[in-house]
Amino acid sequence: MKILIIRFSSIGDIVLTTPVIRCLKKQLPGVEVHYLTKASYKAVLEANPYIDKLHFLQDDLQAVIPQLQAEDFAYVIDLHHNLRTMRVKKALGRQSFSFNKLNIQKFILTTIKLNVMPDVHIVDRYLDTLQSLGVKNDGRGLDYFIPEKDKVKESDIPAGHLAGYIGVVIGAAHNTKKLPLHKLKELCAAIDHPIILLGGKEDRELGEQIAGVDASKIYNSCGKFNINESADLVRRAKLIITHDTGLMHIASAFKKPVISIWGNTVPSFGMYPYYGALPADTPKDKLPYDIMEVKPLYCRPCSKIGYNKCPLGHFKCMEKISMQEVVENVHRRIGWK
Repeated sequence: MKILIIRFSSIGDIVLTTPVIRCLKKQLPGVEVHYLTKASYKAVLEANPYIDKLHFLQDDLQAVIPQLQAEDFAYVIDLHHNLRTMRVKKALGRQSFSFNKLNIQKFILTTIKLNVMPDVHIVDRYLDTLQSLGVKNDGRGLDYFIPEKDKVKESDIPAGHLAGYIGVVIGAAHNTKKLPLHKLKELCAAIDHPIILLGGKEDRELGEQIAGVDASKIYNSCGKFNINESADLVRRAKLIITHDTGLMHIASAFKKPVISIWGNTVPSFGMYPYYGALPADTPKDKLPYDIMEVKPLYCRPCSKIGYNKCPLGHFKCMEKISMQEVVENVHRRIGWK
């Protein structure tokens, strides 16, 4: 029996689907798991041992459909649920199970600030699509597999950081999801510990400005490593400080302690750090992550995704986050004063 999972983007969303991949593969005897995503995200899934075959969306969706039809899937698990996935499902003509995006609830939360979102993580909502197949959450959390070729050599890490460092993710898909430069500088200056800045090529210049605070303490890795190499730097870190980004979810997959900083988006959307099964009565100070956010704030959340700049011009959702509180959480997490 072959099953197709669909999730086109992005890094974080794809990582959040990994429990679906694993649970399908391990709980359905003889199942062959296929995954359809954008070609640009191949690296995120290429080493996943629970995937039997990857299929890639190029510019033309129609080009991949004949390839999918030839596989003769028994079921389609649609974890993206948009117009393009509807076209795929229609072309395949197989029974499908689709993820509920809760767009109405998100609209209510972003427009009139009334939270009617279920208190359920998006991973569990993804896994709900498997109920009819008898597949259940195994409680093991997220997966991320790094190919051997992408393991970072010690020679590529500054000698002063080899004994341990804190990873600080400085980028995000939208500006309203990330701390402004002066706050990032303040944060890194206040942390008395080696730091590696994490991000893509687009974050390189910002990283240079932050690293200028203390060039011996702060290493700017942004743009120097591919996604799997950056994931390996996350894996090696003592702790990760991050915005609402894909690297936050990769850190959770490696069971790293995370300090998660939220701007215009909110954890109520269901995409906070996910570690698998935790006791329901786990006290807040025993969770493997800290949520840093300004609440209550009348204008937040202003979007389910983000903007290039604050729509109201004040950016209070990030400006009011205390860097001193972040540093205190860092010291508590790594047991260092």
